[in-house]
Parts: sequence; C-alpha cells; structure tokens
Amino acid sequence: MVSNQRLKIFLLVFSLLMAMFSYYAWQIFKTPNFQVDKKPFALLIPAGSDYQNVLDTLEKNKIIRDPLSFRFLAKIFNYPARVKPGRYLIHAEMGNWELIRKLRNGNQDALKITINNFRLKADLAGKLGKQMAYDSAFIYKMLDSNEIVSAYGFTKETIPCLFIPDTYQVFWTSTFDGFLTKMNKSYQNFWTADRLNKAQSIHLSPIDIGILASIVYGESKEISEQSRIAGVYWNRLQVGMPLQADPTVVFAWKDFTIKRVSGKYTAINSPYNTYKVLGLPPGPISIPDPDVVDHVLNLEKHDFLYFCAKEDFSGLHNFAINYAEHLKNADKYQKALNENKIK
Repeated sequence: MVSNQRLKIFLLVFSLLMAMFSYYAWQIFKTPNFQVDKKPFALLIPAGSDYQNVLDTLEKNKIIRDPLSFRFLAKIFNYPARVKPGRYLIHAEMGNWELIRKLRNGNQDALKITINNFRLKADLAGKLGKQMAYDSAFIYKMLDSNEIVSAYGFTKETIPCLFIPDTYQVFWTSTFDGFLTKMNKSYQNFWTADRLNKAQSIHLSPIDIGILASIVYGESKEISEQSRIAGVYWNRLQVGMPLQADPTVVFAWKDFTIKRVSGKYTAINSPYNTYKVLGLPPGPISIPDPDVVDHVLNLEKHDFLYFCAKEDFSGLHNFAINYAEHLKNADKYQKALNENKIK
C-alpha cells in the first residue's frame, strides 16, 4: 500500500516536473524574445563575422529580451559554428528558435531597391549606397569605369540606360557585379523583340532611344505630348539639324535650378550642349520611366521642327513647322516670362 502511494507521488512529481520543463522549453523555443517595434530590425552580418559579432550587434541594439535563453539554444543547435553573412529581418513576434534557424540556414531577407528617375550617376550611387553593402563612392567608381560597364555593352556615359525604373529584390551580400547582372537581365527582358523592331524602324539603337527618352522627359512630363516632342527631335536628326534641347544644356551646367536657358547658358563647351554639338549627347540626362521610352518608340510622324512652351505655363507646348512661326510662339512665351519676372 505504501509502495503504491510512493509511486503515485513520484508520478505526480515527475508529471509536474515534465510540465514545468515543457513550459520552459516552449518559452525558450517559441516565446517572442526580441524587442522590436512595428518595423522589423535588420540584422546585418558582414562576411567574416563570427558568433560573438552577431551577439554584439544584437546586444548593442538592445534587441534580445533574455540573452541567456538565446545563447543556450544557439549553442544547442551549433549556431556559433554556422554563422552566415547576410541581412536578416527580426520581427516582434519572433522566438529564439525561429531566428536561430533562419540565421543558421542563411535564409536572408532580400532588399527592395527602387530605381526611379535620377539625373546624375552620383544620385543613383547615393541611393544604392544607402541600401546595399557598398558605399556610394564605390558604386560611383564602378559605374564610372568603362572597363567595368563595357562588359554589359555600355560606356560610362550610357550606363544609366541599363537601369529600368522598377523595384528589385536584391540580397545584401550580392556582389556588385551580380547586381549589375541582375539589372542587365531586366534590361534584356525590357527590350523585347517588338521594342527592338520599333527602334530599328526609326534607325535608332536601344541606347539611342534611352538618351532621346531622357531628353523628351526633360522637356515635358505631359504624356499626351511626349510622342509628338520625340517626333520633333527625330525630324531634326533626319535633316542634320542641332537638337537644341534646353534640358541637355541644364544637364551640362549641372544646375537644375535654371528656369530660362539663355545665350549665357548655351555658350558652354560641353558634349551635352546640343545647341553646339550635332546629334544625340553621349549619354542620357536622366533615367526616364519605361512609358517615356515607349512614347519615343511610338513617336508621332509629322512635319514639326520646332516647339515652345505655351505662354500660359500649362506645361504644354506650341508646335511649328517653320522658323517664322516658331519665333511668334517663342515671342509670346518670352513675353510671359518677362511679365512674371522669371529670369
């Protein structure tokens, strides 16, 4: 009888201990253990980092609530010997086991990098440098090297054409060459057979189209006019007339506050001064949206050789076939500038 009671007590105590152990184990494995706000914390582990570096980063940013349980489980699953570089997002509801498994397996979270309209390579390099494992100086150096960009069929002047505005997923540990390869794949996908045929039909290469699209975008954000403006520049190219595109002059000065392109500005000696240099400039003056590229590919066929901003400052333009008609339009616009004291 005594033996049965002792057995019952033993089983009861054992059950309680097992329940307590199970609860503690569940806490170690599953209970959220990271102090993260609504926005996930991005844990960056550079190449060559060890387990202590990871712990130092987590503790420096005060991410771990209970460091002891994290360290215990990390050692149990041999994470100190399996540290892998990368960018890992830590969420507020994440437990020790979920994070350790993620880190141990190298399951990185990709960066979402948005490429949009940039005027200068320095601007593009600055934007990328804030999101990738490379600083802006390194990125600019790569994009400004003919040796690097020639592998993709570009020059340091035309390399902005490679970047098709979109949002891309890129791993933080990607090599910069790998990043350019990804951009090149997107570029090749964008230039479908249909787009290539359209470019060939107007005797322009994809790079030429990209350059012309950047000028058209600089002239007008009004999508209803972009194909017509592209047609004006195409007509000028056909007859050997200078493009005389104000946005290229502004780009040559690198002063995007210029409102009125006068003779003072068009006197600059620059390959981007299309008042002096025939043909397209050596590279794009911005990274235009894909829609603008398509408006150039579908440029309007007409007889206009001139256009001038309308005097009502609507953003639209008056188009002219001959110079005399253009001078009348230009005079109205200049008069409006003077009346509004725009220099």
